Amino acid sequence: MSTTPTPAPAESRTVLLRGGDVHSPADPFATAMVVERGHVAWVGSEGAADAFAEGVDEVVDLEGALVTPAFTDAHVHTTSTGLALSGLDLSTARNRGEALALVRAHAAARPTDRILLGHGWDAARWPDGEPLTRAELDEATGGRPLYLSRIDVHSAAVTTALLDLVPGIADRPGFTPDGPLTRDAHHAVRAAAHAAVTPQQRTEAQRAALRHAASLGIGSVHECGGPEISSEDDFTGLLRLAAEESGPRVVGYWADLDIERARALGAVGAAGDLFVDGALGSHTACLHEPYADAAAGHTGTSYLDAHAVAAHVVACTEAGLQAGFHAIGDAAVTAVVDGVRAAAEKVGLARVRAARHRVEHAEMLSPETIASFAEFGLTASVQPAFDALWGGEDGMYADRLGVERARALNPFAALLRAGVPLAFGSDSPVTPLDPWGTLRAAAFHRTPEHRVSVRAAFTAHTRGGWRAVGRDDAGILVPGAPADYAVWRTEELVVQAPDDRVARWSTDPRSGTPGLPDLTPGAQLPLCLRTVVGGRTVYVGPDE
Repeated sequence: MSTTPTPAPAESRTVLLRGGDVHSPADPFATAMVVERGHVAWVGSEGAADAFAEGVDEVVDLEGALVTPAFTDAHVHTTSTGLALSGLDLSTARNRGEALALVRAHAAARPTDRILLGHGWDAARWPDGEPLTRAELDEATGGRPLYLSRIDVHSAAVTTALLDLVPGIADRPGFTPDGPLTRDAHHAVRAAAHAAVTPQQRTEAQRAALRHAASLGIGSVHECGGPEISSEDDFTGLLRLAAEESGPRVVGYWADLDIERARALGAVGAAGDLFVDGALGSHTACLHEPYADAAAGHTGTSYLDAHAVAAHVVACTEAGLQAGFHAIGDAAVTAVVDGVRAAAEKVGLARVRAARHRVEHAEMLSPETIASFAEFGLTASVQPAFDALWGGEDGMYADRLGVERARALNPFAALLRAGVPLAFGSDSPVTPLDPWGTLRAAAFHRTPEHRVSVRAAFTAHTRGGWRAVGRDDAGILVPGAPADYAVWRTEELVVQAPDDRVARWSTDPRSGTPGLPDLTPGAQLPLCLRTVVGGRTVYVGPDE
């Protein structure tokens, strides 16, 4: 891809991109696009592009590359993502022995760190199914403070030296003498671990995460912070960094029942990971029926009931803020739906729908709760990579719930049929930032009846994220839209849909359906050549 240089400031330049494929509903056969003052000014054919060539500041020869809207990741923990990129990654450990070896090597390589941080262990995928013990970690680290979050970030294995930094930890719910911590005990040690990270380390982690996002064609991230997740300094520092430096846009959500505090911090909503329950992997997602692999009668953890949900939705609606909740288990989702219904009865259905309140994860849904999402205009902020990682008849979901209940999880097709707005994300660092992999996971869901077309998945990961924050004019390459786009090297463009009849019709030129890369498992995913946000280039790939 080649360009003609210009000295004009990036945000004020008029740029013509031509000679490629432009993914735009304004013209399904577009090969060119004009960007002016940070917005899309025109899309169209190669012949029509000639009329613009003399009047622009820059001409970009795409050389056959694909231009798409930049992706929006609707659920990210930016600092944790950056720390995971530079810290100890246990996601590749195939057993406890490998995990301990990685811990020992990491501790030896960082002799001066005030605290050792790691992420990604998943005992459910190890042969013995047993997590790391505190005694083992004490030995592996030489008695230093260590925090290792489980892959779902709802429990953690820690050392005794870290426990010593939290007075009264043994009296908190979720404490175990030698195993991983959950609930309040986990929240307390996580706060202590993050407090040991210096402001400089935190800023560098945020910068690294945003750079990585940009390299993947991600133009916006929704930061899901909160008092039980990150500090106020972390949240405001990230928003300030995003405003001062070129990179992906950051939309901040602060998960707090104190809505005035959320507003004061610069959040667009008192939403995100406002916990109604925990996670399936840590046995803390709240269920109607007991877990299949836990103590008899264990149904997880409930943090907020329907009454608390209703009060928060009413307060946010009246204040003009988005409300939102973390709800994974079916009992937690029911509590959210019942609470939103009660709020709608008080402030009116139209006001609740207009507020575009959110539910994060929303994995265990029934036909009734799906219908309620549609009725109340709730956005389902979901993570298809969860199914790719934990779904299937031999996956963690089946272990926790049994095969029949597990088969019902993450019903993306049913949500779309009901008209529920979808916004795709990663929950990084729970699963990696990987937008094309996310689309593949949705299109090739382990349960075939939950699959959606690549086109529908693409919309959920681009325009869906913008709609989730109340913007209907973005995430799409049409005149007037923000010039947030990515340029890709990819193979032949195709149309993929679960129903072959739909796919055949969509490839007919009469349908006017723009193609997208082949995401069949095993096919090579597109390579990002350039990412542009608001007309400003924030990433240029080494192969451009």
